[in-house]
Amino acid sequence: MPTVIVATGNPGKLKEMQVYLTPLGWELQLKPKDIEVDETGTTFLENARLKAREVAIATNQWSIADDSGLQIDALNGAPGLYSARYGQDDHDRINRVLRELKDVQDRSAQFVCALALARPDGSIALETEGICPGTILTEPQGSNGFGYDPIFYVPSQAKSFAEMDSQEKETHSHRGVAFAQIMNQLQNLTLE
Repeated sequence: MPTVIVATGNPGKLKEMQVYLTPLGWELQLKPKDIEVDETGTTFLENARLKAREVAIATNQWSIADDSGLQIDALNGAPGLYSARYGQDDHDRINRVLRELKDVQDRSAQFVCALALARPDGSIALETEGICPGTILTEPQGSNGFGYDPIFYVPSQAKSFAEMDSQEKETHSHRGVAFAQIMNQLQNLTLE
């Protein structure tokens, strides 16, 4: 069974990736705690590449990374790369977005997830970007999920991410779209 290092220190992210990658039979492991990667990219894809590349080189193993966030049209793409740092916690981040959109009519937004898989030498083997279009609600709806899920409404499903069960979100989310786009290539890849 090939081992792939997930370029994160977050056990929740590892668990989430495992859901998508289970069919591949890979053993996923968190990156070692002493490896820190500065996310200096200007796009989600650049940051995913940086994380995958640096962790692969440091561990001399295959590495997969993602970078994701919320982009709101009326806020010129904010919070974007700073989605996780747009406030102290989920509640604070949601309230900030709702305040900034208080009198805004166009509430269109999208969640973006960039994925990159790096070989042990740091070269990028595969990459993709998944997008889930939606709108920002005027108040939170639903209790599932995390982050901006209660205010991100997906018109095609007529519910917020926080109103979806885990299987619905896995299928329709930006991360689900990204993995669906790349899964055939991953299945045909031989990890050496």
